[in-house]
Formats: sequence, structure tokens, C-alpha cells
Amino acid sequence: MEATVEYFENPGEENTDRVLQLVARKAEARDVDKVVLASTTGATAIKARDAFQDTDIQMVIVPHQYGFRGQPSKFPEDLAESLREEGHVVHWGTMLFHTQDLYRNGTPRALATVLRCFCQGIKVCFEITYMAADGGCVDAGEQIIAVAGTGSGADTAVYASASTSQQPGDLDIHEILCMPH
Repeated sequence: MEATVEYFENPGEENTDRVLQLVARKAEARDVDKVVLASTTGATAIKARDAFQDTDIQMVIVPHQYGFRGQPSKFPEDLAESLREEGHVVHWGTMLFHTQDLYRNGTPRALATVLRCFCQGIKVCFEITYMAADGGCVDAGEQIIAVAGTGSGADTAVYASASTSQQPGDLDIHEILCMPH
């Protein structure tokens, strides 16, 4: 089997449209019907909804958790309701790589640092997949595509088998679809 990784010259939202094209194509090729998508403000979720409009893809949108960095959620509740009416899921969960104060050790930060060695988007793909599985939005072992980015928009996507944070080593990345160079 041959698969290619598309590398972007720069990270950031200017890659979002291309990422969504790659995701739609891979979802069809792999018969994947769920895309786990990071979206802080809803802008990426709106672009993805439009890009996947003529597909069977159900999005599981994962915004920042409530109270992240002491701020209210930036994801509009009316957009969440609209997406739910269209059959998508919006899930606010605990951002696992930001729990070092809760657990009083550096493990979450260390894991995040290791994953960021690939890129910020890879770290977020792991985190949102754990969050979605912990929240019952995807099943452990279910094949999904996770989409994330650096700062805003999307610049990273992986094809993976989901896992909960209780079994973090069971999250398998089968393919990296794209990421910043």
C-alpha cells in the first residue's frame, strides 16, 4: 500500500481548505464516517460543514473546554445547536494535556511536548481524539480522521483508531494525511 503525506510550507489557517479536501478524499477511500475536528471559535467547523455537505461524514467538533485559561468558551452556542440539528456532535471535554495542576505532576505537559515535536496539530489530534472517546462521541477502536491546526484553522490531519485517555497507548495513528513541514 502506498500513501503520501502532504506537507505545508507554513502552519496555519491558510491550509484549511486543502486539509478538508484531503480529509474528504481519505474518508471516502477508507470508508470513515466520523471526523473529529478541533474548532475554538467555530470558524473551522463552519468551513468543514460546508466542505463535507455532500458526504456521509458526521463531525465531532471539540472546542476548548469551558474555563480554558480562565476564559469562557469562544464557540458560539447557537452554532453548536445548528450543527447538532444537522446531525453533528459538539463536545466540550477536559483538555487532557492541560491537567498538570490537577494531577500535580508534569506528565500531561511532557506528553504534549513530545507530540509537539511532530507539530502542534499532531498534539491536538491526539488530545481531541481522547476527549471525543472519553465523552462517548466515538468508540474505542473506531476508525476516525482527526483534524487540528496551529493557532487557527486546520493544517494537520491523521487517520487513526480512537482510544480513551484510560488506554492512551491504544490510540493508533495509521496515516498522517498532512501537516506543516
